[in-house]
Amino acid sequence: MELGPELEGESELEKRQLSVTIARIVQRLRGSPLHSELEQEARTSLHKSEVRIESLKEDLKEFLRKSGWEKKLQNAVYRELNVLPELGHPSAPPEHTKEGLMYIRRAQVNWEKRVLKSLNSMCTEMSIPLAKKRSADEQRELLHKWNEMGTDEPDLSHFRPVYAPKDFLEVLINLRNPNYNGGDPTGLHSSWGLINVPLPVKDLPELRELYTELGLNYEQLGIDDSLRISPEPFEIEYIRLGQKVLSEQDSAAAQQYIRQGCPTTLRADMWAIILNVNNELEDSLYYEQLKANVIQHDLLVDNLIYKDVKLTASNDDYYFVFEDYLYQVLLCFSRDALVLDHFNYSSASPPKSYIKGKLALEDYAVVYPPNGVVPFHGFAMYVAPLCFLYHEPSKLYKVFREMYVRFFFRLHNISSHSSGIVSLCLLFETLIQTYLPQLFYHLREIGAQPLRISFKWMVRAFSGYLATDQLLFLWDRILGYNSLEILAARMKIINISGWSPSSRLLAAAVFAYRAENLMEATSLAAAEAVLADLSTLQVMPLLQLFLFATLN
Repeated sequence: MELGPELEGESELEKRQLSVTIARIVQRLRGSPLHSELEQEARTSLHKSEVRIESLKEDLKEFLRKSGWEKKLQNAVYRELNVLPELGHPSAPPEHTKEGLMYIRRAQVNWEKRVLKSLNSMCTEMSIPLAKKRSADEQRELLHKWNEMGTDEPDLSHFRPVYAPKDFLEVLINLRNPNYNGGDPTGLHSSWGLINVPLPVKDLPELRELYTELGLNYEQLGIDDSLRISPEPFEIEYIRLGQKVLSEQDSAAAQQYIRQGCPTTLRADMWAIILNVNNELEDSLYYEQLKANVIQHDLLVDNLIYKDVKLTASNDDYYFVFEDYLYQVLLCFSRDALVLDHFNYSSASPPKSYIKGKLALEDYAVVYPPNGVVPFHGFAMYVAPLCFLYHEPSKLYKVFREMYVRFFFRLHNISSHSSGIVSLCLLFETLIQTYLPQLFYHLREIGAQPLRISFKWMVRAFSGYLATDQLLFLWDRILGYNSLEILAARMKIINISGWSPSSRLLAAAVFAYRAENLMEATSLAAAEAVLADLSTLQVMPLLQLFLFATLN
């Protein structure tokens, strides 16, 4: 049987894409510490009696497999597959790898200019430099209070966040495709919502297929374990299975496992395996190097970090005890040039500053801050929940950095990615218009567009809004499915009023109460008040009800 021309061409394209993917992964790993360690271990193995010259290749492979290096390499490859963007056509220009749509690229560039202008204006108004070296006395003082920075009360009254989520939302609302006339033959995107760009988003059947393991016929941590019917055979058996997964140290197996949630006692180790965080001596040394950079140099963004922590986590009943950890991690993060690597697949580009007197001369341009990420209001909340899991600063740091470069950066950049904030907003509005049009129309009429209420939750991945145990259940699924789309589906169910009788009574009662109040709201402030406290919500029942229960 011969392939037709179209199938033949498609197969050839797939082969080329696979070759390019392999080449990219090999190139990225070749410059990593893992490569040099693996090379050193291979050299050492040549002196082992079980490695013979006549069968060198096979014996070497077998030795590396038995000594655990094969698993380490497998996890490293799996990490790259999870992080790297999907390839377009091999001949596409490099910028298309970052973002394929020109109008999206332009919008992101304009947003970056606006953020940098805000940063420079603050610098000029306050007559302070973007960066300066600390004096010897300042260095000693900061080093002395490194573990007690929460007790410091610097004067931050003149500093303001570079931007807040509501500022970013206004930019997204004004985003337009110049080649799009507003018509939508599919009927999925109407003019009711605030987001008016024609990006593909999943409908409910597609979401059900994607999140199969959240189905009503699957037992879930966050539901079945909370019933507390003694004994809990599901929870006992699930913990036993989780311990087996941990013993295997397999990233792919761990990622599959936590799709049904992760036991509290296993979560820290399970997430570390999924994120391929080993926290070896080299990681501790690197963290100490970042700490030394913080001690030596004072950056303007340090004040933004202090201000953000004071305004958010320090005022949170769950997270205020971690104030010192947050300063340490975020200050080190701002100096970490390894974070710049994610700009290879992000729609964004790192902001640059110029050496004094060399304005607009590219040879004198430097990335500022060194990690290329300007913190905004609420940024500290990406770190805060992780403090419950990791108490060793270097491991806490590395887990946060990996969470950021995999997921969180997409929540404050403009892109067409399916897990990007624009797509999440569009998915949210499409779902609520389709399945709750009456409620959506009512809120729109009183000037309380649902997205204006829910956007702040999404930008922070619900951190600071849900109770911590529920937030970690939600983040389990983000890691398990390697996607942020669950945030948009999660938001929509807050307002559901008409669940079928087969749904769990408690969730039905809670949401019937919320929806009734929303229908009675007469202003944006009133609607926000109805949804001001999400700390009593149970994540998993809500997700299951939305995805798999039948609406009346």
